Amino acid sequence: MVTSKQKVRLLFYGALLCVAFLLLLFQQSVEGKDKGKLVFYIPVEQAVERGLEAFMERSINTALEENADHIVLEINTPGGAVVAAGNIAGILRNTDVPITAFVTKEAISAGAYIALNADQIVMTPGSTMGSAAVIDGSGNAAEEKAQSYWLAEMEASAELNDRDPIYARAMADNSVDLPEYRAGKGALLTLTANDAIEVGYAEAIASNRTELLQFLGLEGAIEKEMEISFAEQIARFVTHPVIIPILLSIGSLGLVLELYSPGFGVPGIMGLTALFLFFFGHLVAGFAGLEVVILFVAGIVLIVIEIFFPGFGIFGILGIGAIITSMILAAHSTVNIVISILIAIVITAAVSVFIFKYFGYRGPLKKMILTDSTKSELGYVSNVTRKELIGQVGESLTPLRPAGAAVFSGERLDVVSEGGYISQGKKIEIIATSGARIVVREVKGNE
Repeated sequence: MVTSKQKVRLLFYGALLCVAFLLLLFQQSVEGKDKGKLVFYIPVEQAVERGLEAFMERSINTALEENADHIVLEINTPGGAVVAAGNIAGILRNTDVPITAFVTKEAISAGAYIALNADQIVMTPGSTMGSAAVIDGSGNAAEEKAQSYWLAEMEASAELNDRDPIYARAMADNSVDLPEYRAGKGALLTLTANDAIEVGYAEAIASNRTELLQFLGLEGAIEKEMEISFAEQIARFVTHPVIIPILLSIGSLGLVLELYSPGFGVPGIMGLTALFLFFFGHLVAGFAGLEVVILFVAGIVLIVIEIFFPGFGIFGILGIGAIITSMILAAHSTVNIVISILIAIVITAAVSVFIFKYFGYRGPLKKMILTDSTKSELGYVSNVTRKELIGQVGESLTPLRPAGAAVFSGERLDVVSEGGYISQGKKIEIIATSGARIVVREVKGNE
């Protein structure tokens, strides 16, 4: 039977449990209110290339994994590769989290294209966006096919968020006449922040992140900024289309120069470092796997085998083929890497010819190439030169036309006249000898 004291005790513990439960609910409610939304800042800076693409993909995946509520692209870029920009645009379009392009200084060319693929655009005072013509590696307008594709992409990106595509087209096509925005015929459209607001290409102007968050309604949000790692910085640099042929030229030239020099020194280290940077950058950027590195190392091993254990060129050919194949597999563009390899081959060949001509063969290459010659100064004589015959007088045994036979002091010799025909039985004199060649002249007035 429960006593009154036990009832009081049970009521007391029950009340404590209820209070504790209410406090727990209150704490969770407060935490839920205090916990702001998460905003991810991703820098889109410098040239747009495949290294930036890899960084953007990693950053957005990180934002999704951490359940970000909003992604802000802080754009300040002069543009870059069309292929990389297209891939970045594909990443943005397939992301469910709202994305704002925050143009902090300039979004030119591919930068404008990336901004148009965001859900909304905010610009800082004095920033610009536009001038998005496609140019080739020489700085000239790209071919008509590439231009047509790019114009369609610019217009489609503008239409994603109900923007008037005429302005996107004017950014890439100088035939579109928009004089009110300083884009008459022959000039590409570049919008200022105020212009972008007026034509509906920007939703707001914000001087800093605070004003940006106020516009987005995310005051007090937790802010997180993605940073490019040192490895990614190297990858962005070495995967640039201009840097790749330089690296390959230094790499191939360094290894070839190492063949000219005894031991292993600066040229070899320089060459291996350049090739290491090439493969390291492409590995970090996600364009290549370990299989290409293994293939490259196998190629080097085959070439070394050919140098020290000649195999009729088979090992050398296989090694060169493995190296070139590994580079092609590692590259993001087959055309660019083939052009880069050809540039490296031309430069290496030209410098190698120069070095051979002025410095000769040294180092391991000397073991592969025969440089000795059979000079008479070294004791090599193919035929004895009989200088003692010079001045002797004899008689031609056969007509000399100009070669024939003659006899001198009872010795029959093969001779050649110094010029014209000498008939049989004429007196002749030896005037020169060189090895087996004996030159004679007819003695006049002694017939």
